[in-house]
Amino acid sequence: MRTHLLPAAAALLAALTPTAHAVFRDEVGHIDYHHLLLGLPQRETTFLHRPRRADRASLLYTLSDVGVVGAVNPAAGRCCGGRVVRDLEVMEMTESGPGRKDVLVLFEEVQQTVLRRLNAEDGSVVWEFREVTRDVPLQVSTNVEKVFVVSLKGVAGAYNLKVSVLDTLTGRRVDEMVIGTKADVHGREDVMFVGANSAAPVVAWTDSSRQTLWVNVLGTKTRQEFPLPEDTVAVEIHAPHLVQSQPHFLVHSRTATGHRGEVFHVDLKTNVISKAYSLPLLRGPGSFSTSSDGANVYFTRITEDEVILLSSQSHGVLARWPLKAGDSKAVAVHGVSEVIKKSGHEDSYAVRAAAVTDTDDWILIRNGEVAWTRPEGMTGGVAATFAEIPESEDLARSLEAEAHSNPLQAYIHRVKRHINDLQYLPAWIDSIPIRIMSSIRGTDAVSTTGKLVRDSFGFHKLAILATKRGMLYGLDVANNGRIVWSKRAFEIPKGSKWDVKGIQVHDSTGQITILGANNDFVVLKGDTGEIIEAKGPSGEATTQSTALVDTYSGKQLIRIGRDGKIGELPVYQAPRQTVVTRGADGEVKGVVFVANGTSSYESVSWIFTPPQGQRIVHIASRPAHDAVASIGRVLGDRTVKYKYLNPNTLVIAAVDDSTRALTVYLLDTVSGQILSSSKYDGVDLTKPIECAMAENWFVCTFFGQYTLRDNAAQSLKGYQIVVSDLYESDEPNNRGPLGDADTFSSLDPVDVPTGGVTRPAVVSQSYILSAPVSALQVTQTRQGITSRQVLAYLPESHGIVGLPRVVLEPRRPVGRDPTPAEAEEGLIKYHPALEIDPKSVVTHERDVLGVEKIITAPAIVESTSLVFAYGVDVFGTRVAPSFLFDILGKGFNKVALVGTVVALFAGVLMLAPVVRRKQINLRWRAPM
Repeated sequence: MRTHLLPAAAALLAALTPTAHAVFRDEVGHIDYHHLLLGLPQRETTFLHRPRRADRASLLYTLSDVGVVGAVNPAAGRCCGGRVVRDLEVMEMTESGPGRKDVLVLFEEVQQTVLRRLNAEDGSVVWEFREVTRDVPLQVSTNVEKVFVVSLKGVAGAYNLKVSVLDTLTGRRVDEMVIGTKADVHGREDVMFVGANSAAPVVAWTDSSRQTLWVNVLGTKTRQEFPLPEDTVAVEIHAPHLVQSQPHFLVHSRTATGHRGEVFHVDLKTNVISKAYSLPLLRGPGSFSTSSDGANVYFTRITEDEVILLSSQSHGVLARWPLKAGDSKAVAVHGVSEVIKKSGHEDSYAVRAAAVTDTDDWILIRNGEVAWTRPEGMTGGVAATFAEIPESEDLARSLEAEAHSNPLQAYIHRVKRHINDLQYLPAWIDSIPIRIMSSIRGTDAVSTTGKLVRDSFGFHKLAILATKRGMLYGLDVANNGRIVWSKRAFEIPKGSKWDVKGIQVHDSTGQITILGANNDFVVLKGDTGEIIEAKGPSGEATTQSTALVDTYSGKQLIRIGRDGKIGELPVYQAPRQTVVTRGADGEVKGVVFVANGTSSYESVSWIFTPPQGQRIVHIASRPAHDAVASIGRVLGDRTVKYKYLNPNTLVIAAVDDSTRALTVYLLDTVSGQILSSSKYDGVDLTKPIECAMAENWFVCTFFGQYTLRDNAAQSLKGYQIVVSDLYESDEPNNRGPLGDADTFSSLDPVDVPTGGVTRPAVVSQSYILSAPVSALQVTQTRQGITSRQVLAYLPESHGIVGLPRVVLEPRRPVGRDPTPAEAEEGLIKYHPALEIDPKSVVTHERDVLGVEKIITAPAIVESTSLVFAYGVDVFGTRVAPSFLFDILGKGFNKVALVGTVVALFAGVLMLAPVVRRKQINLRWRAPM
């Protein structure tokens, strides 16, 4: 179920409601899965709140680190997402009275700071504050009288704080002050806290050495400093968010071995801050959170083994509970809490705390017990791949031993192995009813042993996901996307992100190699997530990209350094093909390796530099697995157009900022020759431009000007998708200059009058889309027999659409109906507008937020392609572009089939004696 948001936040999300539904309702939740995520909740923007005065229960609201606003039902841990904003605050008190709690939303636009006050009842804008500046907006805060917008002023690495004071009623700026000296703050992460809805909201920051804490009461121009404990490595501030609460706050300081807390009080008359008491230093990590009940302020402390409740007045412990986290060894990093004093019990309390753990999970703790866990760390995915479930290592070694021994020894070894396998017979027998019922119901049978096993259809694979925070996840894609394991590769410094450049799966060993931009790498086991070897990021980015190449020792993932340089490699690791890299000035170049004894050195074979004024914005190539079932296309008149199937091709999209033109180039990666090019004018360069390629065709999408074919004087602008097919010749049954040659060379000229390499015949067509699309990807199947689909993300409706290849057909007849031969071929009349059919949205009614990339992989059955999408949410499914022609669908009535067979068998058994008796009587009958 979806939970309620704040009324104003709900108004923000109203435009994002999906309109598509699934084609087959019985497949929802069976072939697909969806991790509805928010991102890691930020401590300063996470709180428990009752959405309406009549509600008894609170909802858990947050603005995550990926800029998503959402609410979670604390009882079940279910949530819904929202718009991307910088900060959000609920006004506890307004001039409209306590019944209406408006919302302040802070946006960061291009060189602008925008603050809007939204009406809590209908979401309308009460007022807007807009400032054109290069300042970096941080947070918005309020007290009873004013609104404060806190920003960073200065240049990167050398900031001070700027506070804009606004009138609560009109939003006009009434004052502005700069706090501290320049270079006090190095970045956004150095500002630890900005209080809100407090009688005395504060902003705090510290120096780089973590020796001094500076605190400013918002609305004043002075700062107060306090020494921090020795060996402090991190500092956080915790304060109440209610105007009626006492102006107390807690400073949480972490050391390398433990953590402690210090409580401070603010004098409302003089705005002087004084230290009240200190909490003891405890070993290990831990977190603090704040809760208010009227004027009373409570602090909840979560350590590795217990939950402690304290009052802001004194250091006495009000209550404590042992922490029961089950098998999880994660510890809380920060959180929020809600304290309830039980009626009729003077010293009895109940506490529930929502905490973020060091493994990037979000958990809810009720009186020491973990109620639910949400894997919010899966947001911010930067790389993903599919991996086969590895076979048993013992079985692999046994088979290898049998293959290298004489027949008698191999037979004896196999008999012993089979006898040893008898120990698994009871579990296999126990699983028979489950497998039978799963077959009847049309569901996948889940292993009762808890082990990962392959299936005969190839649906049981692992999806390996790497996130920007340094976390790795392994998901069982055939078991509702269940998280099999999660591991932290290494710690990523705050404010940085893991820049993954390449990921490779070794199917023979079941190991996965991940290479990062900062000379970092991770090697781990795909089935367990066990890290075999790892090296953390260095301080400098040394890797531009990676390439999966063929070498004499098999496929290898190699690094491409800055300016496209690879360096010397041993001969057995040198690529056997041309490697395409990017140069220092953005040019594209081909690199080959020349052997020199036991080593090899790189040599530039060609360079492609766009014309003056153009810059490259996107590059697409054919997938590593791109099976081709037929070398030609049979037309309606039984002639054949032969496909241009050069595997060494690359699509490059380059734009000219001065003329707002897009040029798409098709390059031969062996020779660097331009095989074709096309130009599109009136392109909006501020919107995404993407391309995808497969087999003998490619597609590109952009926002640009479209000229009507029947009226060249008229044009319109919109989101376009252009598809281009490549053939060996314009004429059917003609293979062009190469004829029936078995081989060709991209470097040698063809013996034709024009000379040069063989260029394809290109057929292109443009379509106007009804919605923008991004994250283009093409489905993959095992043999390439199944028709392909172009998968794309719909950022406005938060869905993933599958555009059929038959619709994206450049040979559709223009201005006329198809001939009988063309209709037999499957061509339909061309229409420039391409509507997004709700039946083609593979996410159906699911609201999948923030997809950055889509990957696909083939299954063993030819009809099906596996899909995995990641970004903010994680979504996976199976698609069958040509429908399920090689397996029975879930809707197939297996019960009726089995019942019919059983009935026929019973009928045979019943009629057999009758037929036998009749035959005997016929033999004894006297002849006439």
